[in-house]
Amino acid sequence: MRRACLTTTVALSLLLGVSLRGDDFVLDRFGDYLESLRVQTGIPGMAAAIVGTSDILWERGFGRQDLNSLVAARPDTPFHVDGVTQIFTAAMVLRCVEEGRLSLDDRVGKFKANSPDADATLGQLLAHVSDSPDGLVFSYRPERLEPLWPAVRACEGGSFRKTLANMLERLALFDSVPGPDIVSLVPPAEGIPTAEAVERYTRTLRRLATPYAVDGQGRPSPTQYTATTLTPGSGMISTVRDIARFDLALRKGAIVRLATLTGAWEAPLGGRGRLPHGYGWFVQNYNGAPIVWQFGAGENGSSSLVVTLPARELTVVLLANSTGLAKPSSLASGDLTVSPFGRLILGTFAR
Repeated sequence: MRRACLTTTVALSLLLGVSLRGDDFVLDRFGDYLESLRVQTGIPGMAAAIVGTSDILWERGFGRQDLNSLVAARPDTPFHVDGVTQIFTAAMVLRCVEEGRLSLDDRVGKFKANSPDADATLGQLLAHVSDSPDGLVFSYRPERLEPLWPAVRACEGGSFRKTLANMLERLALFDSVPGPDIVSLVPPAEGIPTAEAVERYTRTLRRLATPYAVDGQGRPSPTQYTATTLTPGSGMISTVRDIARFDLALRKGAIVRLATLTGAWEAPLGGRGRLPHGYGWFVQNYNGAPIVWQFGAGENGSSSLVVTLPARELTVVLLANSTGLAKPSSLASGDLTVSPFGRLILGTFAR
């Protein structure tokens, strides 16, 4: 399997060492190689989008979002995005910081006194780092972001979920849902949506891709999504088209200032050099250029990958209804090249 994936990546890298803009042949061939990797990794359904400086350059669905009904996966198919939820959380926190209502140096205990991370800062949570005698150390644990919920609530004077819902609506991301339980919330839960919003979320959830567990022989079987509610580190439901629109707004400075985003995309210094994660995104160098990315992986049934190449002003978004985008190799150490999909993206667009 690994050899086949590597061969696919090398072949595409040799083929696509040309400009991407406006070249339909190049984009179509990239899609063909994505399809090859999807089949090799046993992903039942997947969607992809490539985002340029001002528009979505290309989008495509692969396989089936539901194998029983033979419904094809499409760019507007909703998927669980798991850890990619963090980039939306980071955007909300950074906006609060810009407005002077939060500081990345605020201690977690200010918002959640009983947190085991009470002495950590909000910035440390976003960067997945902790203090140690030898300096900052990195450990990727999205569940550690939980105190950002009351921090955003304190900033906005409402709820974390409502703040996210408002951002999705403001950006016209109408196929995105702030948590799989949003339509069943009752008082005293926070962020209960309007009847109109419930109707929209319900329509989206009806189209949600069916999650599949895939065994060692590549055989899929229906399973359950891991996330059952929204947290700062998981639970968002979205489409590649909506995430592409979010990415465009982010890189245009419509959500936070570009200087703020640039700062978020800088990895902090640890005791042994640069650490692999900035404020909401992994950050690494490839061929001398920065790569900014985030991934999601449920225990079963979902995976996601969002990769931005700032020097190329390009973002690639992949969503799937199995764990194949993020497993069996672990991306949690901060090395995108361990993923065949990561290598494909880098070999194509970061040459």
